[in-house]
Amino acid sequence: MLVNRRDFIRNTSLALGYSLLPYGNIFSNGSQKQIGVCLVGLGNYSSTVLAPALQLTKHCKLTGIVTGSPWKIPKWQERYKIPDQNVYNYDTVHQIANNPDIDVIYIVVPTGLHAKYAIRAANTGKHVWCEKPMAKTEAECQSIIDACQKNKVQLTIGYRMQHEPNTRTVMDWATTKPFGKIKTLRAEIGYNVSNPARSWRLNAELGGGTMYDLGVYALNASRYVTGEEPISVSAQQMTTRPEIFTETDETTHFTLEFPSGAIAHGKTSVGKSMHELYVDCEKGWYTLAPFSMYAGVEGKASNGTLLNIPIRNQQAKQMDDDALSIINNTPVMVPGEEGMKDVRIVEAIYKSAKLKGKVLAL
Repeated sequence: MLVNRRDFIRNTSLALGYSLLPYGNIFSNGSQKQIGVCLVGLGNYSSTVLAPALQLTKHCKLTGIVTGSPWKIPKWQERYKIPDQNVYNYDTVHQIANNPDIDVIYIVVPTGLHAKYAIRAANTGKHVWCEKPMAKTEAECQSIIDACQKNKVQLTIGYRMQHEPNTRTVMDWATTKPFGKIKTLRAEIGYNVSNPARSWRLNAELGGGTMYDLGVYALNASRYVTGEEPISVSAQQMTTRPEIFTETDETTHFTLEFPSGAIAHGKTSVGKSMHELYVDCEKGWYTLAPFSMYAGVEGKASNGTLLNIPIRNQQAKQMDDDALSIINNTPVMVPGEEGMKDVRIVEAIYKSAKLKGKVLAL
């Protein structure tokens, strides 16, 4: 029965017919249009984080889904009132072009598939939101950027931390430098996962690996704290469970050198719990601990400043900010170029670990 349901949606979504209304931001009654979001991939992050967060947003709403698992469809339709014509599978993503209920296609599939589906999304003429990391390679990132530019749609990367208020303060300090020149910083994120699931995160081809999955938070933090791009990278990767981590890294340590002389020490692991960003400057220090969890991000500085502005939901704030960029036709907070910069450095980190030496990051 579920297979038939999936076939029905695949074969008839075009035939059901849509009212081909021109895109606009205002309803006929004068109220502001909410941005319709279609989630591509109904895994854990979409199911337990993004979909619930969309219920808390002001400027967007969940209007469509793309899944390769027919058994998930009835549950999602019942919970979020998604009509049959707004349900797609991976072979029918292109048909979203004809659906006026959907303004944004949000890519939430494994990293190794981001480029494939982000490009398909851009070719529908809908705006594209893509989860971090943007893709596996710099070349894939550029292909996504090119597709979005060709189709004249907005592209934003799901770096929720760059929307979080305490993190925004730290980002501002990269310019104002209230504690003087940055000397060193430490960015560490990890969880003690005693029995990692055999999931795509252990599959190198699909973009698995701790550096891609978690380490990109520490890497991105190193860049937004300094406001600079690193010039060189040194890295080491290791595992205490080679029988599990046969293709991907369990732990990665990396060091970044910046043009100003600042040095960043990053660490990420699924074998150890750690979650701190610490910045040492000429005239003081500041820290966020934890610095990238879904909730409870807070910190302090050596002058007594507390970084403790509360936020209801990071993902809701992220998506509302991105929806406003569409509504107001303004630049996005985290463009594709930002995601590509991180992926370029991730590639350099893996290269350094393989060569066991320092490599250029530019």
